[in-house]
Amino acid sequence: MKYFGTDGFRGKANEGLDVDHAFKIGRFVGWYYGARTGRKARVVIGKDTRRSSYMYESALVAGLVASGADAYMLHVIPTPGVSYVTADGAFDCGIMITASHNPYTDNGIKLVNHSGEKMDDEVLEQIEDYIDGKIEVPLAVEEAIGQTVDFMQGRNRYIAHLIASANFSLQGVRVGLDCANGAASSVAKPVFDALGADVYVFNNTPSGFNINVSCGSTHIEALQSYVLRNHLDVGFAYDGDADRCIAVDDRGHVVDGDLIMYVCARYLNKHGGLAKSTVVPTVMSNFGLFKALEEIGVQYEATDVGDKYVYACMRENGYSLGGEQSGHIIFGDIENTGDGIMTSLRVMEVIRAEKESLSTLVRPVKLYPQLLVNVPVKDRNAAMADPAVLAAAKEGDAFLAGNGRVFVRASGTENLVRVLAEAPTDELCRLADDIVLAALEVHKR
Repeated sequence: MKYFGTDGFRGKANEGLDVDHAFKIGRFVGWYYGARTGRKARVVIGKDTRRSSYMYESALVAGLVASGADAYMLHVIPTPGVSYVTADGAFDCGIMITASHNPYTDNGIKLVNHSGEKMDDEVLEQIEDYIDGKIEVPLAVEEAIGQTVDFMQGRNRYIAHLIASANFSLQGVRVGLDCANGAASSVAKPVFDALGADVYVFNNTPSGFNINVSCGSTHIEALQSYVLRNHLDVGFAYDGDADRCIAVDDRGHVVDGDLIMYVCARYLNKHGGLAKSTVVPTVMSNFGLFKALEEIGVQYEATDVGDKYVYACMRENGYSLGGEQSGHIIFGDIENTGDGIMTSLRVMEVIRAEKESLSTLVRPVKLYPQLLVNVPVKDRNAAMADPAVLAAAKEGDAFLAGNGRVFVRASGTENLVRVLAEAPTDELCRLADDIVLAALEVHKR
């Protein structure tokens, strides 16, 4: 598609994604779900804490009501909160304004359908056609013009939903929360407070410009030092829109999405809560996770990179747990999207039920060293179709003899080929990578 990628319409604020784009998205969505079918659409809107999010919110609302839809404003809320409220409140669709873990200079618009799932490509393609002037949408007039509704109670319902999902007490547990100066800032602490935890929260004073700046899940070192300095039992870091979660254990070690999946999979499988005893990671998950899952009798089905593909696999096959190394974790029996705060609650459930520290729970997993090389090429598709490159990838795998792997994939947006090797040592990673890099030499630019 021209504007929408796997995670919405992204761009630098008022450059790649401008306010006119937002207005047109609102115009089309308001008409498509409303006047087109002879009714009034109900659309819910949330945003993160970027300065530009307020601008896009106003433009989207103007477009929606101009097309006859009613716009319900959640204000600052995590992306999964929009998904939850959309489905829970029987809205026609939901819109989230965020660029996730990107700098404040960027922004984006994500759309979800009435079930809170990512919007169908067919609808997104029609929105793109409207943006490009290929479709006309009438303006609403007189009593058909929509209204704007302040819907703060929607965010309160989402907070109540998170609290209700936890049937345990955190009394006496010292928990650190890095809110990335983003959407979790107004949600995470109330949830942990309600469960009785001793909550230590930081990076929760958004200015519009400090979202993700040296904090949150992409700068986990801030939480590591915070946990150790304050002698906490566990810490959780979210990204700007709080759909990711990376943890830090009681010893200050990082517990990424792969390790979180292992901890939760082992616990759920032990208690009959892991559908088909299967986890859905991506092909970029660490080889050590795959080995650890095999050792506890849990199967896995790896998808392409992107939570969109993880969820599609889970839904199609009836699996209940999947996610990415980056911290997008989906608990399919509770939700249909990654939710950082929900993920932290599920980790706390395991810690409390097993009466073990997080450092003990992750101990069985031996993560393999990884070496990722991005190779600039003249044509990524031609490089990936080259029999010599494909043969080299197989040779690299054979070289590691089942005790590691070589994975080769093209970038989705750039003329790059990514070569990833995983092995018990850094030296073996380098040697395995070199086999493929030699075959790619003729394609380099």
